[in-house]
Amino acid sequence: MVGIQCCQNPSDLSLSSGSGHVEEIGGLQSYVSGSSDSKLGILLVSDAFGYEAPNLRNLTDKVAAAGFYVVVPDFFHGDPYTTTGDKDVWVWLESHGTDVGTENAKTVIEALKDTGISAVGAAGMCWGGKVVGELAKSDDLKAIVMMHPGLVTVDDIKEIKVPISMLGAEVDEASPPELVK
Repeated sequence: MVGIQCCQNPSDLSLSSGSGHVEEIGGLQSYVSGSSDSKLGILLVSDAFGYEAPNLRNLTDKVAAAGFYVVVPDFFHGDPYTTTGDKDVWVWLESHGTDVGTENAKTVIEALKDTGISAVGAAGMCWGGKVVGELAKSDDLKAIVMMHPGLVTVDDIKEIKVPISMLGAEVDEASPPELVK
Protein backbone atom coordinates (compact mmCIF):
# COMPACT_ATOMS: atom_id res chain seq x y z
CA MET A 1 0.00 0.00 0.00
CA VAL A 2 2.01 2.96 -1.19
CA GLY A 3 -0.32 5.44 -2.71
CA ILE A 4 -3.68 6.56 -3.93
CA GLN A 5 -3.62 4.11 -6.85
CA CYS A 6 -3.74 1.23 -4.36
CA CYS A 7 -6.73 2.74 -2.61
CA GLN A 8 -8.90 3.10 -5.70
CA ASN A 9 -10.09 -0.52 -5.70
CA PRO A 10 -11.21 -1.40 -2.16
CA SER A 11 -12.63 -4.77 -1.25
CA ASP A 12 -16.39 -5.21 -1.24
CA LEU A 13 -17.01 -6.92 2.10
CA SER A 14 -20.64 -7.68 1.19
CA LEU A 15 -19.60 -10.45 -1.22
CA SER A 16 -19.33 -14.15 -0.38
CA SER A 17 -16.31 -14.70 1.80
CA GLY A 18 -15.06 -18.23 1.29
CA SER A 19 -15.59 -21.65 2.77
CA GLY A 20 -12.81 -21.70 5.38
CA HIS A 21 -13.12 -20.64 8.99
CA VAL A 22 -11.57 -18.21 11.46
CA GLU A 23 -9.39 -19.41 14.33
CA GLU A 24 -6.48 -18.11 16.35
CA ILE A 25 -3.03 -19.07 15.07
CA GLY A 26 0.16 -17.66 16.54
CA GLY A 27 -1.85 -15.19 18.61
CA LEU A 28 -3.72 -13.72 15.63
CA GLN A 29 -7.24 -14.28 14.39
CA SER A 30 -6.75 -15.99 11.02
CA TYR A 31 -8.84 -17.16 8.11
CA VAL A 32 -7.88 -20.79 7.58
CA SER A 33 -8.63 -23.13 4.70
CA GLY A 34 -7.42 -26.59 3.76
CA SER A 35 -6.73 -29.85 5.51
CA SER A 36 -4.98 -29.64 8.85
CA ASP A 37 -3.36 -32.96 7.87
CA SER A 38 -1.39 -31.24 5.09
CA LYS A 39 2.35 -30.96 5.68
CA LEU A 40 2.55 -27.98 3.32
CA GLY A 41 1.57 -24.58 4.68
CA ILE A 42 1.07 -21.24 3.01
CA LEU A 43 1.07 -17.95 4.87
CA LEU A 44 -0.98 -15.53 2.80
CA VAL A 45 -0.42 -11.89 3.79
CA SER A 46 -3.14 -9.45 2.79
CA ASP A 47 -2.91 -6.00 1.38
CA ALA A 48 -4.01 -3.12 3.61
CA PHE A 49 -7.68 -4.04 3.14
CA GLY A 50 -7.17 -6.97 5.48
CA TYR A 51 -7.95 -10.61 5.97
CA GLU A 52 -11.75 -10.30 5.64
CA ALA A 53 -11.68 -9.32 1.96
CA PRO A 54 -13.89 -11.84 0.11
CA ASN A 55 -11.67 -12.11 -2.96
CA LEU A 56 -8.69 -12.87 -0.73
CA ARG A 57 -10.64 -15.54 1.13
CA ASN A 58 -11.80 -17.09 -2.15
CA LEU A 59 -8.17 -17.11 -3.35
CA THR A 60 -7.21 -18.77 -0.07
CA ASP A 61 -9.75 -21.52 -0.67
CA LYS A 62 -8.43 -22.11 -4.21
CA VAL A 63 -4.86 -22.46 -2.96
CA ALA A 64 -6.06 -24.80 -0.20
CA ALA A 65 -7.84 -26.96 -2.80
CA ALA A 66 -4.41 -27.66 -4.33
CA GLY A 67 -3.42 -29.48 -1.11
CA PHE A 68 -2.07 -26.69 1.08
CA TYR A 69 -3.06 -25.59 4.56
CA VAL A 70 -3.48 -21.84 4.08
CA VAL A 71 -3.55 -19.20 6.81
CA VAL A 72 -4.42 -15.51 6.38
CA PRO A 73 -3.80 -13.69 9.67
CA ASP A 74 -5.45 -10.45 10.74
CA PHE A 75 -2.25 -8.42 11.02
CA PHE A 76 -4.31 -5.25 11.55
CA HIS A 77 -6.21 -6.49 14.63
CA GLY A 78 -9.59 -5.52 13.21
CA ASP A 79 -8.41 -2.19 11.81
CA PRO A 80 -7.79 -2.63 8.06
CA TYR A 81 -7.49 0.38 5.82
CA THR A 82 -10.80 1.62 4.44
CA THR A 83 -11.55 4.29 1.91
CA THR A 84 -14.42 5.64 3.97
CA GLY A 85 -13.95 8.69 6.16
CA ASP A 86 -10.93 10.94 6.22
CA LYS A 87 -8.32 8.28 6.91
CA ASP A 88 -5.17 9.01 4.91
CA VAL A 89 -3.28 5.88 3.87
CA TRP A 90 0.04 7.34 5.03
CA VAL A 91 -1.38 8.06 8.48
CA TRP A 92 -2.83 4.53 8.62
CA LEU A 93 0.57 3.06 7.67
CA GLU A 94 2.23 4.83 10.60
CA SER A 95 0.32 2.59 13.01
CA HIS A 96 0.29 -0.52 10.78
CA GLY A 97 3.92 -0.97 9.87
CA THR A 98 5.27 -3.90 7.93
CA ASP A 99 7.93 -4.31 10.63
CA VAL A 100 5.25 -5.26 13.17
CA GLY A 101 3.54 -7.43 10.55
CA THR A 102 6.81 -9.26 9.94
CA GLU A 103 7.33 -9.97 13.63
CA ASN A 104 3.74 -11.18 14.02
CA ALA A 105 4.13 -13.38 10.94
CA LYS A 106 7.10 -15.13 12.54
CA THR A 107 4.86 -16.32 15.38
CA VAL A 108 2.33 -17.63 12.87
CA ILE A 109 5.05 -19.53 10.98
CA GLU A 110 6.28 -21.09 14.22
CA ALA A 111 2.72 -22.05 15.17
CA LEU A 112 2.28 -23.74 11.79
CA LYS A 113 5.51 -25.68 12.22
CA ASP A 114 4.44 -26.69 15.74
CA THR A 115 1.36 -28.38 14.25
CA GLY A 116 3.53 -30.63 12.08
CA ILE A 117 3.68 -28.62 8.88
CA SER A 118 7.11 -29.33 7.46
CA ALA A 119 7.35 -26.67 4.74
CA VAL A 120 5.95 -23.15 4.75
CA GLY A 121 5.80 -20.76 1.82
CA ALA A 122 4.35 -17.26 1.81
CA ALA A 123 2.60 -14.94 -0.59
CA GLY A 124 1.85 -11.29 -0.01
CA MET A 125 -0.04 -8.58 -1.82
CA CYS A 126 1.03 -4.92 -1.73
CA TRP A 127 1.59 -4.29 2.02
CA GLY A 128 1.98 -8.05 2.41
CA GLY A 129 4.63 -8.16 -0.32
CA LYS A 130 6.98 -6.22 1.93
CA VAL A 131 6.20 -8.54 4.85
CA VAL A 132 6.97 -11.74 2.93
CA GLY A 133 10.09 -10.14 1.50
CA GLU A 134 11.33 -9.42 5.01
CA LEU A 135 10.48 -12.95 6.13
CA ALA A 136 12.43 -14.37 3.19
CA LYS A 137 15.65 -12.84 4.49
CA SER A 138 15.89 -15.86 6.81
CA ASP A 139 15.54 -19.58 6.20
CA ASP A 140 12.06 -19.88 7.77
CA LEU A 141 10.27 -20.10 4.41
CA LYS A 142 10.78 -22.36 1.40
CA ALA A 143 9.66 -19.80 -1.23
CA ILE A 144 7.70 -16.55 -1.57
CA VAL A 145 5.43 -14.81 -4.04
CA MET A 146 5.05 -11.04 -4.11
CA MET A 147 1.96 -9.69 -5.87
CA HIS A 148 2.17 -5.95 -6.51
CA PRO A 149 5.06 -5.62 -4.08
CA GLY A 150 4.34 -2.20 -2.62
CA LEU A 151 7.06 -0.73 -0.39
CA VAL A 152 9.65 -3.29 -1.58
CA THR A 153 13.01 -1.90 -2.69
CA VAL A 154 15.74 -3.36 -4.87
CA ASP A 155 17.92 -3.59 -1.75
CA ASP A 156 15.22 -5.69 -0.06
CA ILE A 157 15.31 -8.17 -2.94
CA LYS A 158 19.10 -8.51 -2.71
CA GLU A 159 18.80 -9.94 0.82
CA ILE A 160 16.16 -12.59 0.04
CA LYS A 161 17.45 -16.13 0.63
CA VAL A 162 14.65 -18.25 -0.87
CA PRO A 163 13.15 -18.67 -4.35
CA ILE A 164 10.91 -15.75 -5.25
CA SER A 165 8.24 -14.99 -7.80
CA MET A 166 7.30 -11.37 -8.25
CA LEU A 167 4.03 -10.52 -9.98
CA GLY A 168 3.67 -6.91 -10.96
CA ALA A 169 0.78 -5.21 -12.67
CA GLU A 170 1.04 -3.74 -16.15
CA VAL A 171 -0.09 -0.36 -14.88
CA ASP A 172 1.37 0.17 -11.43
CA GLU A 173 2.84 3.44 -10.24
CA ALA A 174 4.34 1.91 -7.08
CA SER A 175 5.94 -1.12 -8.71
CA PRO A 176 6.19 -0.39 -12.42
CA PRO A 177 7.28 -3.23 -14.75
CA GLU A 178 10.76 -1.72 -15.10
CA LEU A 179 11.29 -1.93 -11.33
CA VAL A 180 9.87 -5.45 -11.09
CA LYS A 181 12.30 -6.63 -13.76
